[in-house]
Amino acid sequence: MMDNAFLMVVIILVINIVYVSFFTIRMILTLKGYRYTAAFVSTIEVVIYVVGLGLVLDNLNEIQNLIAYAIGYGIGVIVGMKIEEKLALGYITVNVITKEYDKDLPKALRAEGYGVTQWAANGLEGDRMALQILTPRKYELKLYNKIKELDPKAFIIAYEPKTIHGGFWVKAVRKGKLMR
Repeated sequence: MMDNAFLMVVIILVINIVYVSFFTIRMILTLKGYRYTAAFVSTIEVVIYVVGLGLVLDNLNEIQNLIAYAIGYGIGVIVGMKIEEKLALGYITVNVITKEYDKDLPKALRAEGYGVTQWAANGLEGDRMALQILTPRKYELKLYNKIKELDPKAFIIAYEPKTIHGGFWVKAVRKGKLMR
């Protein structure tokens, strides 16, 4: 079965894509605090890794296997990142600065189900309204699009909060209130 050089290259390529995808997902799960899920994923990851590396090491005289391993690694990083984007674990905090006081941006965002805190701010060119919005990462792009629709000139900056505690909004999200 393994005499076929092309089949060996394909197997090594696929194994490494799967291994590195698992590796990427495990790292993200670890960083986000999902320790037991990360431990489970790492168990599967190491088995795949040993099998793939074993195939390459058993056939080191075949340069195409090493190339397939390296290419599979690169593709695996991309695939793992795409999977993580689809999972979109955790929350994101979006800060918005707008000079459009007459447009009721906070009210419109709240109507969409977002938690919005607003306050008056002052920038280089005068008075502004500052908003802080917390949303699950899976709604991040939807939020950006809504903000841009309501105020195309809004300044937007986002980051992932490490700790969230209290507030009515997190409870509402957990109950599925933002899934419109």
